[in-house]
Amino acid sequence: MALASVDSRASVGLQSPAVRIEVHLSAGLPGLAMVGLPETGVRESKDRVRSAIINSGFTFPQQRITINLAPAELPKEGARFDLAIALGILAASQQLPESALDELCCVGELGLSGDLRAVKGVLSDSLAAAQAGQRLLVPQVNASEARLVSEARVFSASTLSAVVAFLRGQYDAIEHHAAHEIAVSNAAFSHDLSQVKGQFGARRALEIAAAGGHSLLLCGPPGAGKTLLASCLPSILPPLSAERQLQVTALHSLINQPRALSSQPPFRAPHHSATRPALIGGGSGIPRPGEISLAHAGVLFLDELPEFDRHVLESLREPLESGEVWIARAKHQLRYPAQFQLIAAMNPCPCGQKGAKPDTCRCTPEQTARYSGRISGPLLDRLDLSIRVDAVPLTLLQANSADGECSAAVRQRVLAARARQTIRQGEVLNANLPATDLQTHLSANAQAFLQTVGERMALSARAYHRVLRVARTIADLADASEVAETMVAEALTYRQRPN
Repeated sequence: MALASVDSRASVGLQSPAVRIEVHLSAGLPGLAMVGLPETGVRESKDRVRSAIINSGFTFPQQRITINLAPAELPKEGARFDLAIALGILAASQQLPESALDELCCVGELGLSGDLRAVKGVLSDSLAAAQAGQRLLVPQVNASEARLVSEARVFSASTLSAVVAFLRGQYDAIEHHAAHEIAVSNAAFSHDLSQVKGQFGARRALEIAAAGGHSLLLCGPPGAGKTLLASCLPSILPPLSAERQLQVTALHSLINQPRALSSQPPFRAPHHSATRPALIGGGSGIPRPGEISLAHAGVLFLDELPEFDRHVLESLREPLESGEVWIARAKHQLRYPAQFQLIAAMNPCPCGQKGAKPDTCRCTPEQTARYSGRISGPLLDRLDLSIRVDAVPLTLLQANSADGECSAAVRQRVLAARARQTIRQGEVLNANLPATDLQTHLSANAQAFLQTVGERMALSARAYHRVLRVARTIADLADASEVAETMVAEALTYRQRPN
Protein backbone atom coordinates (compact mmCIF):
# COMPACT_ATOMS: atom_id res chain seq x y z
CA MET A 1 0.00 0.00 0.00
CA ALA A 2 1.19 3.58 -0.66
CA LEU A 3 0.13 4.86 2.78
CA ALA A 4 1.49 3.76 6.16
CA SER A 5 1.59 5.15 9.69
CA VAL A 6 3.93 4.57 12.63
CA ASP A 7 3.67 5.72 16.26
CA SER A 8 6.47 7.57 17.98
CA ARG A 9 6.81 10.05 20.84
CA ALA A 10 8.14 13.58 21.19
CA SER A 11 10.14 14.87 24.15
CA VAL A 12 8.56 17.95 25.73
CA GLY A 13 9.96 18.41 29.21
CA LEU A 14 9.07 15.41 31.35
CA GLN A 15 6.12 14.70 29.08
CA SER A 16 6.26 12.35 26.11
CA PRO A 17 3.30 13.19 23.87
CA ALA A 18 2.32 10.74 21.14
CA VAL A 19 3.31 11.56 17.56
CA ARG A 20 1.84 9.69 14.59
CA ILE A 21 4.09 9.59 11.53
CA GLU A 22 2.18 9.18 8.28
CA VAL A 23 4.05 8.28 5.07
CA HIS A 24 2.45 8.58 1.62
CA LEU A 25 4.02 7.52 -1.69
CA SER A 26 2.63 9.07 -4.85
CA ALA A 27 3.50 9.47 -8.51
CA GLY A 28 5.70 12.37 -9.52
CA LEU A 29 9.29 13.45 -9.48
CA PRO A 30 11.29 11.65 -6.75
CA GLY A 31 11.54 13.79 -3.63
CA LEU A 32 10.73 13.91 0.06
CA ALA A 33 8.58 16.55 1.75
CA MET A 34 8.09 16.70 5.51
CA VAL A 35 5.28 18.61 7.23
CA GLY A 36 4.03 18.86 10.80
CA LEU A 37 6.18 21.61 12.38
CA PRO A 38 9.56 19.79 12.29
CA GLU A 39 12.62 21.55 13.68
CA THR A 40 15.96 21.57 11.87
CA GLY A 41 17.13 18.28 13.38
CA VAL A 42 13.93 16.55 12.21
CA ARG A 43 14.10 18.00 8.69
CA GLU A 44 17.65 16.69 8.34
CA SER A 45 16.43 13.16 9.02
CA LYS A 46 15.48 12.65 5.36
CA ASP A 47 19.15 12.37 4.39
CA ARG A 48 19.99 10.08 7.31
CA VAL A 49 16.97 7.85 6.62
CA ARG A 50 17.71 7.56 2.91
CA SER A 51 21.31 6.47 3.48
CA ALA A 52 20.33 4.12 6.33
CA ILE A 53 17.69 2.36 4.20
CA ILE A 54 20.06 1.89 1.25
CA ASN A 55 23.03 0.77 3.36
CA SER A 56 20.82 -1.72 5.22
CA GLY A 57 20.03 -3.54 1.97
CA PHE A 58 16.56 -2.13 1.33
CA THR A 59 15.21 -0.07 -1.57
CA PHE A 60 14.53 3.62 -1.18
CA PRO A 61 11.37 4.40 -3.20
CA GLN A 62 11.94 6.53 -6.31
CA GLN A 63 8.60 8.29 -5.86
CA ARG A 64 7.30 11.44 -4.28
CA ILE A 65 7.29 10.86 -0.52
CA THR A 66 5.19 12.98 1.83
CA ILE A 67 5.73 12.60 5.57
CA ASN A 68 3.34 14.14 8.08
CA LEU A 69 4.16 14.37 11.80
CA ALA A 70 0.86 14.70 13.66
CA PRO A 71 -0.34 16.58 15.59
CA ALA A 72 0.89 19.47 13.46
CA GLU A 73 0.72 22.07 16.27
CA LEU A 74 3.23 20.15 18.43
CA PRO A 75 6.84 21.21 17.69
CA LYS A 76 9.18 18.28 17.06
CA GLU A 77 12.92 18.39 17.48
CA GLY A 78 15.88 16.04 17.48
CA ALA A 79 16.65 12.82 15.63
CA ARG A 80 14.36 10.59 17.71
CA PHE A 81 11.89 10.15 14.79
CA ASP A 82 14.46 8.64 12.37
CA LEU A 83 13.56 5.02 13.09
CA ALA A 84 9.82 5.59 12.84
CA ILE A 85 10.20 7.49 9.55
CA ALA A 86 12.35 4.72 8.06
CA LEU A 87 9.86 2.03 9.09
CA GLY A 88 7.00 4.08 7.67
CA ILE A 89 8.76 4.36 4.31
CA LEU A 90 9.48 0.62 4.24
CA ALA A 91 5.86 -0.19 5.15
CA ALA A 92 4.46 2.23 2.55
CA SER A 93 6.69 0.66 -0.14
CA GLN A 94 5.54 -2.84 0.91
CA GLN A 95 8.98 -3.94 2.09
CA LEU A 96 7.53 -4.42 5.57
CA PRO A 97 4.05 -5.60 6.62
CA GLU A 98 2.20 -2.64 8.13
CA SER A 99 0.38 -4.93 10.56
CA ALA A 100 3.71 -5.49 12.31
CA LEU A 101 3.65 -1.84 13.37
CA ASP A 102 0.39 -2.12 15.31
CA GLU A 103 0.66 -1.11 18.99
CA LEU A 104 4.36 -0.38 18.45
CA CYS A 105 6.05 2.89 19.45
CA CYS A 106 9.44 3.52 17.83
CA VAL A 107 12.12 5.92 19.05
CA GLY A 108 15.70 6.10 17.81
CA GLU A 109 18.29 7.95 15.74
CA LEU A 110 19.73 6.37 12.60
CA GLY A 111 23.33 6.51 11.44
CA LEU A 112 24.16 6.54 7.72
CA SER A 113 25.15 2.87 7.93
CA GLY A 114 21.79 1.91 9.44
CA ASP A 115 22.97 1.57 13.03
CA LEU A 116 20.69 2.77 15.83
CA ARG A 117 22.02 5.46 18.15
CA ALA A 118 20.90 6.63 21.56
CA VAL A 119 18.35 9.37 22.11
CA LYS A 120 17.53 11.31 25.26
CA GLY A 121 14.35 11.19 27.28
CA VAL A 122 13.75 7.44 26.78
CA LEU A 123 12.57 6.93 30.36
CA SER A 124 9.67 9.34 29.80
CA ASP A 125 8.87 7.49 26.55
CA SER A 126 8.81 4.18 28.41
CA LEU A 127 6.44 5.53 31.06
CA ALA A 128 4.08 6.97 28.43
CA ALA A 129 4.14 3.83 26.26
CA ALA A 130 3.38 1.62 29.26
CA GLN A 131 0.40 3.79 30.18
CA ALA A 132 -0.87 3.61 26.58
CA GLY A 133 -0.42 -0.17 26.39
CA GLN A 134 2.15 0.06 23.59
CA ARG A 135 5.30 -1.91 22.93
CA LEU A 136 8.37 0.30 22.88
CA LEU A 137 11.19 -0.17 20.36
CA VAL A 138 14.43 1.65 21.25
CA PRO A 139 18.14 1.51 20.36
CA GLN A 140 20.14 -1.14 22.19
CA VAL A 141 22.08 1.51 24.13
CA ASN A 142 18.82 2.89 25.57
CA ALA A 143 17.38 -0.48 26.56
CA SER A 144 18.56 -0.51 30.17
CA GLU A 145 17.06 2.93 30.80
CA ALA A 146 13.73 2.02 29.17
CA ARG A 147 13.52 -1.14 31.27
CA LEU A 148 13.43 0.87 34.50
CA VAL A 149 9.64 1.04 34.09
CA SER A 150 8.45 -2.32 35.38
CA GLU A 151 5.19 -2.28 33.37
CA ALA A 152 6.89 -1.48 30.04
CA ARG A 153 7.23 -3.99 27.17
CA VAL A 154 10.60 -2.96 25.77
CA PHE A 155 12.33 -4.23 22.63
CA SER A 156 15.73 -3.11 21.44
CA ALA A 157 18.02 -3.49 18.45
CA SER A 158 21.33 -2.12 17.24
CA THR A 159 20.60 -1.78 13.50
CA LEU A 160 17.70 -1.03 11.16
CA SER A 161 18.06 -4.42 9.46
CA ALA A 162 17.66 -6.15 12.84
CA VAL A 163 14.47 -4.18 13.48
CA VAL A 164 13.00 -5.20 10.12
CA ALA A 165 13.95 -8.82 10.69
CA PHE A 166 12.17 -8.72 14.05
CA LEU A 167 9.03 -7.18 12.56
CA ARG A 168 9.04 -9.82 9.83
CA GLY A 169 8.88 -12.53 12.50
CA GLN A 170 12.55 -13.37 13.02
CA TYR A 171 12.52 -13.04 16.79
CA ASP A 172 16.13 -14.13 17.14
CA ALA A 173 17.23 -10.93 15.37
CA ILE A 174 16.24 -8.70 18.26
CA GLU A 175 16.57 -8.92 22.01
CA HIS A 176 13.39 -8.76 24.08
CA HIS A 177 13.82 -7.12 27.48
CA ALA A 178 11.21 -8.38 29.90
CA ALA A 179 9.91 -6.12 32.65
CA HIS A 180 11.69 -6.41 35.97
CA GLU A 181 11.70 -4.94 39.42
CA ILE A 182 13.43 -1.64 40.05
CA ALA A 183 17.02 -2.16 41.13
CA VAL A 184 18.32 0.30 43.66
CA SER A 185 21.98 1.24 43.86
CA ASN A 186 23.39 1.51 47.35
CA ALA A 187 26.93 2.57 46.53
CA ALA A 188 28.92 4.17 49.32
CA PHE A 189 28.89 7.95 49.60
CA SER A 190 32.06 9.72 48.57
CA HIS A 191 31.98 11.97 51.66
CA ASP A 192 31.18 11.11 55.27
CA LEU A 193 30.78 13.28 58.35
CA SER A 194 33.51 11.26 60.05
CA GLN A 195 35.94 13.09 57.74
CA VAL A 196 35.00 16.42 59.32
CA LYS A 197 37.27 17.56 62.16
CA GLY A 198 35.64 19.79 64.74
CA GLN A 199 32.93 22.14 63.38
CA PHE A 200 30.36 20.96 65.91
CA GLY A 201 28.11 23.98 65.35
CA ALA A 202 28.14 23.49 61.58
CA ARG A 203 27.50 19.76 61.98
CA ARG A 204 24.49 20.53 64.15
CA ALA A 205 23.15 22.99 61.56
CA LEU A 206 23.67 20.40 58.82
CA GLU A 207 21.70 17.82 60.83
CA ILE A 208 18.84 20.26 61.35
CA ALA A 209 18.84 21.12 57.64
CA ALA A 210 18.66 17.42 56.71
CA ALA A 211 15.90 16.66 59.24
CA GLY A 212 13.59 19.44 58.13
CA GLY A 213 14.58 19.99 54.49
CA HIS A 214 15.91 23.48 55.25
CA SER A 215 18.27 25.66 53.22
CA LEU A 216 21.63 26.54 54.74
CA LEU A 217 24.31 29.22 54.31
CA LEU A 218 27.87 28.51 55.48
CA CYS A 219 30.05 31.59 55.92
CA GLY A 220 33.72 31.35 56.83
CA PRO A 221 37.33 31.76 55.69
CA PRO A 222 38.85 29.64 52.91
CA GLY A 223 39.81 26.14 53.97
CA ALA A 224 37.46 26.02 56.95
CA GLY A 225 35.62 22.97 55.56
CA LYS A 226 32.50 24.54 54.03
CA THR A 227 32.66 22.48 50.84
CA LEU A 228 33.30 19.25 52.75
CA LEU A 229 30.35 19.90 55.03
CA ALA A 230 28.05 20.56 52.07
CA SER A 231 29.28 17.43 50.30
CA CYS A 232 28.37 15.36 53.38
CA LEU A 233 24.71 16.41 53.35
CA PRO A 234 23.51 13.70 50.89
CA SER A 235 25.00 11.05 53.17
CA ILE A 236 22.61 11.95 56.02
CA LEU A 237 19.48 12.47 53.91
CA PRO A 238 16.78 9.77 53.72
CA PRO A 239 16.95 7.47 50.68
CA LEU A 240 14.82 8.35 47.68
CA SER A 241 11.54 6.54 47.14
CA ALA A 242 11.04 4.48 43.97
CA GLU A 243 8.86 7.22 42.47
CA ARG A 244 11.47 9.90 43.18
CA GLN A 245 14.20 7.71 41.70
CA LEU A 246 12.33 7.45 38.41
CA GLN A 247 11.64 11.18 38.37
CA VAL A 248 15.27 12.10 39.02
CA THR A 249 16.51 9.63 36.41
CA ALA A 250 14.04 10.99 33.84
CA LEU A 251 15.26 14.55 34.42
CA HIS A 252 18.88 13.54 33.86
CA SER A 253 17.88 11.62 30.75
CA LEU A 254 16.56 14.83 29.18
CA ILE A 255 20.07 16.31 29.04
CA ASN A 256 21.91 13.14 27.98
CA GLN A 257 23.43 12.59 31.42
CA PRO A 258 22.26 9.04 32.21
CA ARG A 259 21.89 8.38 35.93
CA ALA A 260 21.36 4.87 37.20
CA LEU A 261 18.50 4.30 39.59
CA SER A 262 19.87 5.05 43.02
CA SER A 263 18.52 5.70 46.48
CA GLN A 264 21.13 8.43 46.91
CA PRO A 265 19.84 12.00 46.53
CA PRO A 266 21.47 13.92 43.65
CA PHE A 267 24.14 16.49 44.42
CA ARG A 268 24.70 19.34 41.96
CA ALA A 269 27.42 21.96 42.33
CA PRO A 270 27.42 24.36 39.34
CA HIS A 271 30.33 26.74 38.84
CA HIS A 272 29.75 30.37 39.78
CA SER A 273 30.01 31.34 36.11
CA ALA A 274 26.78 29.46 35.33
CA THR A 275 24.21 31.43 33.34
CA ARG A 276 20.55 31.79 34.23
CA PRO A 277 19.39 29.18 31.63
CA ALA A 278 22.03 26.76 32.95
CA LEU A 279 20.81 27.19 36.52
CA ILE A 280 17.05 27.62 36.02
CA GLY A 281 16.57 25.91 32.66
CA GLY A 282 15.95 27.06 29.12
CA GLY A 283 17.87 27.07 25.86
CA SER A 284 16.85 27.18 22.22
CA GLY A 285 13.99 25.04 20.93
CA ILE A 286 12.24 23.08 23.68
CA PRO A 287 13.62 24.35 27.03
CA ARG A 288 15.83 21.96 28.96
CA PRO A 289 15.91 21.49 32.75
CA GLY A 290 18.52 23.48 34.64
CA GLU A 291 20.64 22.67 37.67
CA ILE A 292 17.82 23.34 40.12
CA SER A 293 15.71 20.64 38.46
CA LEU A 294 18.64 18.23 38.18
CA ALA A 295 19.02 18.70 41.95
CA HIS A 296 15.34 17.80 42.48
CA ALA A 297 14.91 15.64 45.61
CA GLY A 298 18.56 16.32 46.43
CA VAL A 299 21.08 19.08 47.11
CA LEU A 300 22.04 22.17 45.12
CA PHE A 301 25.38 23.50 46.36
CA LEU A 302 26.40 27.03 45.38
CA ASP A 303 30.00 27.61 46.39
CA GLU A 304 31.38 31.17 46.38
CA LEU A 305 27.83 32.51 46.45
CA PRO A 306 28.68 36.23 45.95
CA GLU A 307 30.60 35.37 42.76
CA PHE A 308 27.39 34.28 41.01
CA ASP A 309 25.71 36.86 38.81
CA ARG A 310 23.12 38.74 40.85
CA HIS A 311 20.36 38.17 38.28
CA VAL A 312 21.10 34.44 38.34
CA LEU A 313 20.75 34.32 42.12
CA GLU A 314 17.54 36.35 42.08
CA SER A 315 15.96 33.76 39.78
CA LEU A 316 16.20 31.25 42.67
CA ARG A 317 13.68 33.09 44.80
CA GLU A 318 10.49 31.71 43.28
CA PRO A 319 11.65 28.06 42.99
CA LEU A 320 12.77 28.13 46.63
CA GLU A 321 9.20 28.99 47.63
CA SER A 322 7.19 26.90 45.15
CA GLY A 323 9.40 23.84 44.58
CA GLU A 324 8.98 24.07 40.82
CA VAL A 325 10.02 26.28 37.92
CA TRP A 326 7.97 27.43 34.94
CA ILE A 327 9.91 28.17 31.76
CA ALA A 328 7.90 30.22 29.30
CA ARG A 329 8.81 30.62 25.64
CA ALA A 330 6.89 31.79 22.61
CA LYS A 331 5.90 28.22 21.67
CA HIS A 332 6.37 26.41 24.96
CA GLN A 333 5.47 26.71 28.60
CA LEU A 334 7.01 23.89 30.59
CA ARG A 335 7.04 23.03 34.26
CA TYR A 336 9.97 21.24 35.84
CA PRO A 337 10.08 20.06 39.47
CA ALA A 338 12.67 21.83 41.63
CA GLN A 339 12.27 20.64 45.22
CA PHE A 340 15.91 20.93 46.19
CA GLN A 341 17.82 21.80 49.33
CA LEU A 342 19.96 24.86 48.78
CA ILE A 343 23.35 24.81 50.50
CA ALA A 344 25.45 27.91 49.88
CA ALA A 345 28.95 28.86 50.97
CA MET A 346 30.74 32.19 50.98
CA ASN A 347 33.68 34.04 52.48
CA PRO A 348 33.02 36.84 55.00
CA CYS A 349 34.93 39.38 52.87
CA PRO A 350 36.84 39.54 49.56
CA CYS A 351 40.07 38.23 51.11
CA GLY A 352 38.16 35.77 53.29
CA GLN A 353 40.02 36.49 56.52
CA LYS A 354 37.55 38.72 58.33
CA GLY A 355 36.94 37.36 61.82
CA ALA A 356 39.62 34.68 61.45
CA LYS A 357 42.16 33.94 64.16
CA PRO A 358 44.48 35.75 63.79
CA ASP A 359 42.54 38.41 61.93
CA THR A 360 44.67 39.26 58.90
CA CYS A 361 41.88 40.91 56.91
CA ARG A 362 42.93 44.08 55.09
CA CYS A 363 39.60 44.73 53.39
CA THR A 364 38.03 48.11 53.98
CA PRO A 365 34.49 48.30 55.39
CA GLU A 366 33.32 49.55 51.99
CA GLN A 367 34.85 46.55 50.21
CA THR A 368 33.30 44.14 52.70
CA ALA A 369 29.89 45.79 52.43
CA ARG A 370 30.08 45.75 48.63
CA TYR A 371 31.04 42.06 48.68
CA SER A 372 28.22 40.92 50.96
CA GLY A 373 25.83 43.28 49.13
CA ARG A 374 26.06 41.10 46.05
CA ILE A 375 23.49 38.87 47.74
CA SER A 376 20.13 40.55 48.03
CA GLY A 377 18.18 40.77 51.26
CA PRO A 378 15.12 38.95 49.85
CA LEU A 379 17.29 35.96 48.91
CA LEU A 380 19.00 35.87 52.31
CA ASP A 381 15.58 36.10 53.93
CA ARG A 382 14.63 32.84 52.19
CA LEU A 383 17.54 30.90 53.71
CA ASP A 384 16.42 29.04 56.82
CA LEU A 385 19.79 28.67 58.52
CA SER A 386 23.00 30.65 58.39
CA ILE A 387 26.08 29.88 60.46
CA ARG A 388 29.68 30.97 60.78
CA VAL A 389 32.27 28.26 60.02
CA ASP A 390 35.64 29.07 61.57
CA ALA A 391 38.95 27.51 60.63
CA VAL A 392 39.91 24.32 62.46
CA PRO A 393 43.10 24.43 64.60
CA LEU A 394 46.00 22.54 63.09
CA THR A 395 46.40 20.47 66.25
CA LEU A 396 42.93 19.04 65.68
CA LEU A 397 43.70 18.28 62.03
CA GLN A 398 46.80 16.34 63.04
CA ALA A 399 44.82 14.06 65.34
CA ASN A 400 44.43 10.56 63.92
CA SER A 401 41.13 9.70 65.57
CA ALA A 402 37.84 11.09 64.36
CA ASP A 403 36.15 13.31 66.92
CA GLY A 404 32.69 13.31 65.37
CA GLU A 405 29.95 10.87 64.50
CA CYS A 406 29.79 9.17 61.14
CA SER A 407 27.00 9.93 58.68
CA ALA A 408 25.20 6.65 59.41
CA ALA A 409 24.63 7.59 63.07
CA VAL A 410 23.39 11.07 62.18
CA ARG A 411 21.15 9.66 59.44
CA GLN A 412 19.31 7.53 61.98
CA ARG A 413 18.32 10.65 63.94
CA VAL A 414 17.32 12.38 60.71
CA LEU A 415 15.15 9.43 59.72
CA ALA A 416 13.49 9.42 63.15
CA ALA A 417 12.75 13.16 62.88
CA ARG A 418 11.35 12.70 59.37
CA ALA A 419 9.14 9.88 60.65
CA ARG A 420 7.66 12.16 63.32
CA GLN A 421 6.93 14.77 60.67
CA THR A 422 5.19 12.18 58.50
CA ILE A 423 2.96 11.05 61.37
CA ARG A 424 2.06 14.62 62.26
CA GLN A 425 1.69 16.31 58.86
CA GLY A 426 1.98 13.70 56.12
CA GLU A 427 4.60 14.09 53.40
CA VAL A 428 5.07 17.82 54.05
CA LEU A 429 8.49 18.64 55.47
CA ASN A 430 8.89 21.24 58.19
CA ALA A 431 10.60 23.57 55.72
CA ASN A 432 7.37 23.67 53.70
CA LEU A 433 4.85 23.87 56.53
CA PRO A 434 2.17 26.52 55.94
CA ALA A 435 2.12 29.43 58.36
CA THR A 436 -1.26 28.35 59.78
CA ASP A 437 0.29 25.15 61.17
CA LEU A 438 3.30 26.73 62.87
CA GLN A 439 1.59 27.90 66.06
CA THR A 440 -0.04 24.57 66.88
CA HIS A 441 2.66 23.06 69.10
CA LEU A 442 4.36 26.27 70.24
CA SER A 443 4.50 26.87 74.00
CA ALA A 444 3.32 30.18 75.44
CA ASN A 445 6.80 31.05 76.72
CA ALA A 446 8.36 30.30 73.36
CA GLN A 447 5.81 32.45 71.58
CA ALA A 448 6.39 35.41 73.91
CA PHE A 449 10.16 35.00 73.64
CA LEU A 450 10.08 34.90 69.83
CA GLN A 451 7.89 37.99 69.67
CA THR A 452 10.24 39.97 71.92
CA VAL A 453 13.47 38.92 70.25
CA GLY A 454 11.95 39.04 66.78
CA GLU A 455 11.01 42.69 67.20
CA ARG A 456 14.49 43.46 68.47
CA MET A 457 16.06 41.69 65.46
CA ALA A 458 13.54 43.30 63.06
CA LEU A 459 12.54 39.95 61.61
CA SER A 460 10.30 40.01 58.57
CA ALA A 461 7.16 37.90 58.50
CA ARG A 462 8.95 35.37 56.28
CA ALA A 463 11.95 35.19 58.63
CA TYR A 464 9.59 34.85 61.62
CA HIS A 465 7.91 31.83 60.07
CA ARG A 466 11.22 30.29 59.05
CA VAL A 467 12.45 30.52 62.64
CA LEU A 468 9.34 28.63 63.72
CA ARG A 469 9.94 25.94 61.09
CA VAL A 470 13.54 25.46 62.20
CA ALA A 471 12.44 25.33 65.85
CA ARG A 472 9.87 22.67 64.92
CA THR A 473 12.66 20.59 63.38
CA ILE A 474 14.81 21.01 66.49
CA ALA A 475 11.89 19.72 68.54
CA ASP A 476 11.52 16.71 66.23
CA LEU A 477 15.20 15.87 66.65
CA ALA A 478 14.72 16.04 70.41
CA ASP A 479 11.53 13.90 70.18
CA ALA A 480 9.57 16.71 71.82
CA SER A 481 5.89 17.21 71.13
CA GLU A 482 6.03 20.90 72.04
CA VAL A 483 8.38 23.62 70.78
CA ALA A 484 10.05 25.05 73.85
CA GLU A 485 11.70 28.42 74.43
CA THR A 486 15.21 26.94 74.23
CA MET A 487 14.44 25.50 70.81
CA VAL A 488 13.27 28.87 69.53
CA ALA A 489 16.43 30.43 70.98
CA GLU A 490 18.61 27.96 69.10
CA ALA A 491 16.67 28.59 65.89
CA LEU A 492 17.27 32.34 66.28
CA THR A 493 21.04 31.78 66.48
CA TYR A 494 20.88 30.45 62.93
CA ARG A 495 19.62 33.80 61.61
CA GLN A 496 23.16 35.21 61.44
CA ARG A 497 23.73 37.25 58.32
CA PRO A 498 27.06 37.96 56.59
CA ASN A 499 28.23 41.55 57.01
